[in-house]
Amino acid sequence: MSVVDESLDQAARDTTARLRFDGLSMVFPDGTHALEDISFSVAPGEFTTVVGPSGCGKSTLLRIASGLERGYTGGCDVDRDSIGYVFQDATLLPWRTVQRNVELNAELHHVDKDERQRRAAKAIELVNLTGHEDKYPKQLSGGMKMRCSLARSLVLNPGVFLFDEPFGALDEITREFLNNELLRLFALEKFAALFITHSIAEAVFLSTRVLVMSARPGRIIGDYEVPFGAERPHDLRFEPAFAELCGRINDDLKGAHA
Repeated sequence: MSVVDESLDQAARDTTARLRFDGLSMVFPDGTHALEDISFSVAPGEFTTVVGPSGCGKSTLLRIASGLERGYTGGCDVDRDSIGYVFQDATLLPWRTVQRNVELNAELHHVDKDERQRRAAKAIELVNLTGHEDKYPKQLSGGMKMRCSLARSLVLNPGVFLFDEPFGALDEITREFLNNELLRLFALEKFAALFITHSIAEAVFLSTRVLVMSARPGRIIGDYEVPFGAERPHDLRFEPAFAELCGRINDDLKGAHA
């Protein structure tokens, strides 16, 4: 793609963006320079994943987008009333059932009881937890807990989903299963997604776009459009084109540590 085409592509993306960073930089009060001149946007139907070394500011980026972090310079444009946030840990309330955990966000937004129960039932169905509504977190597997966390965010029908390494602590089989589940949801809901992971293969499998960040202060040093279609069969991970793209991203990551 030419420079002109890339500029036009970015301009089209920006006009519909649900989330936009413009020259974003972050220096913490202790002097830690976390982020430097971050500019990109995520439109509806785009799944953008950020990879980079530990400590490069990936999670800080999500915290800024969600409003949990202040003190940055530059721009962050997002409708914070339309954000779903899925953390590294499922953060379920142990005294609440699956149904009541999924209702929580709607309850905090003062949605009436009948409506939040209806929304929760739909979200539970979307993440394939129907039949487990009355179970408590201690009765769920790790993968089921993450699906419950995802359903809890879905009840508010967010336009933007922020994912902070949600599958990092799971075994490989469960992780791949949830990758497929997330792709299915993305195809249905067409939200704008910003996903953080340390796994290059996970980034390429899930995303329409992968961004590579440098070591601190985090800067964008690689930007890859993922050329695979909406259907991502399991065997895609073993295709030469998949391996080639993972290799290019890996080369950038090696440079990020330099």
